[in-house]
Amino acid sequence: MLSTDVRFEGFTQSDWSRFLSLFRPRSPSGTERDPDRPQGGIIAVVSEGRLRKLVHTQAGRLRLEDVAPSWPLSVEELSRRHHASWGMTLEVGALENVMERFGARLRRGDGLTAQLVLLVSLVREEMLAGRINIWPARLSGLPVPTVGMVDTTLDAVCPRGHAIALGLFDGGDVWTSVALRRGRAGSFDWILGPDEIRRDMGLLAGDWRRDYRHLARAFDQRVGPLAMGVYAEATTFRELEVDPTPGAWARAVAIRDVILSPVPIALAVPLGIDAGRAAFSAVRGIAERAQGLGLVSPVLAIVRETLGQVATVVGLEQDAEGRFGFDPLEILRRLLSREK
Repeated sequence: MLSTDVRFEGFTQSDWSRFLSLFRPRSPSGTERDPDRPQGGIIAVVSEGRLRKLVHTQAGRLRLEDVAPSWPLSVEELSRRHHASWGMTLEVGALENVMERFGARLRRGDGLTAQLVLLVSLVREEMLAGRINIWPARLSGLPVPTVGMVDTTLDAVCPRGHAIALGLFDGGDVWTSVALRRGRAGSFDWILGPDEIRRDMGLLAGDWRRDYRHLARAFDQRVGPLAMGVYAEATTFRELEVDPTPGAWARAVAIRDVILSPVPIALAVPLGIDAGRAAFSAVRGIAERAQGLGLVSPVLAIVRETLGQVATVVGLEQDAEGRFGFDPLEILRRLLSREK
């Protein structure tokens, strides 16, 4: 995904901090997170069912005597007991198995994408075998993409020799931005921040819905032709990242709270799924309200059942096993959204 000689330019300390803040977990309601919420993680090392080591990422090593009498505990219960936001249990030798198999299956010339996919697959195999347990399982049920799937997706969204860009505004000025150029070899070889771009934008009108064109033109001239550009106000983008409302992204694009320019055809797929989820949610809500009033006819019942089956098949609704369709917007929300 990244070339061995990738260029990383154009970020001041403030620009980079702002960019990283986009991926900080937060509450979907937009309220400040509870300062007394569980924080840090708890890691338990186990051998043949016996607790061997207990470490908290903030408090350090913990006394086994405090937990041993009530062992075994689930990872969730262990985390709650120690006021941790996440927990992990590791069977002795599990990490060694992962690294040994990783080294044995790695091939000369494997890129970063192939290495990451292989590593994630090996860790998941250990999890399925019960030798690694993690709570909460935020990405439970999501498939591990193959290298071919990743490459095909990149080819559809950002062809080789093109770039993708994100530009966020605040108070009429560029808050932060980033552009990634994909080289002819298929890897991203240039990551450019806003500090190198602001001087090329010229005079701004103070209205981001017009000024985004100047940012897009500057990126196009500096890093090459854009295959996709995403522009919005920083607050709007941050809210959408964790918004669980069906159709939130599609609605934002429709009312120009988010501007996509240019738009690759492949991007219509996740946005189409998002809009479809909104339509399905509305129809289902009407049907359920009608059922509550005792007005559901046999025909409406059949329609509701059919909608449920269709939604499960195409990934618009969670199925009985809790699996979702492969939706990058949903993955982002599940990674960043926190209740507290």
